[in-house]
Amino acid sequence: MQSLQSLYQQYTKEKKCQITPLAQSGSNRRYYRITGDNSPSLIGVVGMSVDENRAFVAISQAFAEVNIPAPKVLAISDDAMSYIQTDLADNTLFDTIYQGRQSGSFSSQELALLHKTIAYLPDIQFGVDKRLDYSVCYPQARLDRRNVWFDLNYFKYCFLKIIGVEIDEIALDKDFETLAKIILQNRDEEVFMYRDFQSRNVMIKDDCPYFIDFQGGRKGSFYYDVASFLWQAKANFSEDVRNKLIDTYLERLQRYKTISKADFIERLKYFVLFRQLQVLGAYGLRGLIEKKPHFIESIPLALANIGQLMPFEELPYLSEVFDNKQFDCYKRDKIINRSNQPARLQVQIESFSYKKCGIPIDYSGNGGGYVFDCRSIYNPGRYAEYKHLTGRDKKVKDFLLANGEVQVFLNNVYSLITKHIEVYSKRRFTHLSVFFGCTGGQHRSVFCAESLAEYLKDFDVDIKLKHNELF
Repeated sequence: MQSLQSLYQQYTKEKKCQITPLAQSGSNRRYYRITGDNSPSLIGVVGMSVDENRAFVAISQAFAEVNIPAPKVLAISDDAMSYIQTDLADNTLFDTIYQGRQSGSFSSQELALLHKTIAYLPDIQFGVDKRLDYSVCYPQARLDRRNVWFDLNYFKYCFLKIIGVEIDEIALDKDFETLAKIILQNRDEEVFMYRDFQSRNVMIKDDCPYFIDFQGGRKGSFYYDVASFLWQAKANFSEDVRNKLIDTYLERLQRYKTISKADFIERLKYFVLFRQLQVLGAYGLRGLIEKKPHFIESIPLALANIGQLMPFEELPYLSEVFDNKQFDCYKRDKIINRSNQPARLQVQIESFSYKKCGIPIDYSGNGGGYVFDCRSIYNPGRYAEYKHLTGRDKKVKDFLLANGEVQVFLNNVYSLITKHIEVYSKRRFTHLSVFFGCTGGQHRSVFCAESLAEYLKDFDVDIKLKHNELF
């Protein structure tokens, strides 16, 4: 913080300044807005790696040399651990196209910005390629076999292993080897690869896109950035919008390279798959392990993107992996639609199985709510006559109510939830999750979830009831 203050004061000649932390996203880099009395605000950056900082500075210089709009680095600390740059304000392309992302129908203004953004991409890729000394790139100079395998293993260990999918590692690695060869087979495709070209990394200022967070750039295929942008999990682009954006990209690409749309799309699908596997690894690490909500929210969307690509004839086992029923927990979880956020409190009630998919994900981002373990209640599933029934059936309900223990359990639940609703409603909170779990997610948890939904029907709340193991 002291180094940023010194840099700002030396650059602006201001005697004092105010430094305000900005929200962090996926990386560990820290950003600050620095303001003074008589100078424009600037952005201060404190990195975790000298080499990464130097990469950003060098790439930003290459952007400037080919007239790509990006933040300008103004001053760097002696130890190269921090620097200040121009302030592009807070409006990202991701935020600007909010209405289109939520509805799936993009306005003419939103589409114009999207086309303007992707039209810059060939200029970035081929223009920067001629200016950049790739030896400065961090953590490596080019997308090579080691880099590809790192991303594929990222998916395997930070996503597949984390959610508990049983895999044949020999068969999976065989398909990884095939995919790596496909990704790396054409060296003549290699230009500057932005690496994370997506709408969160584009700022909009005066209706013009400005490009940020390119410090991970390196030499690689131009297909990768197209896949990254058009298949961003939360972008919600229709096939028609994607096709038109590809047309805009190819029209600008013709300045540098001639390729038919059919050939382009045929090869692009492998990079879409590769990118989606890489981001699922990131969502696993940042979301499932580090518990950052917006990464968790993107998992069903990335799985849907992959589902539209499958199967791949050359990748038989990987195609089989994505048919695994253990993905169903993530595929069927729907993100709460924030385009029409209810004014009333929404109570999300779900039943689940501890042995199968486990505790459901609270997609509200609040990180709160209740999880009730129903396994202490006597289990009708032990008896053959109830095995094919569920907690919705009268025979099961009668069994559970017979000795009274489930009613004592539920009365305690009702007391807690009633008080919570009173407080949440007064504070104008909009979401409360209540999850009931049992061994199979079929009898006890279903009965309790149904009972709570029935109890709350006269409350001034919206009830969303879901049984994760009933189809």
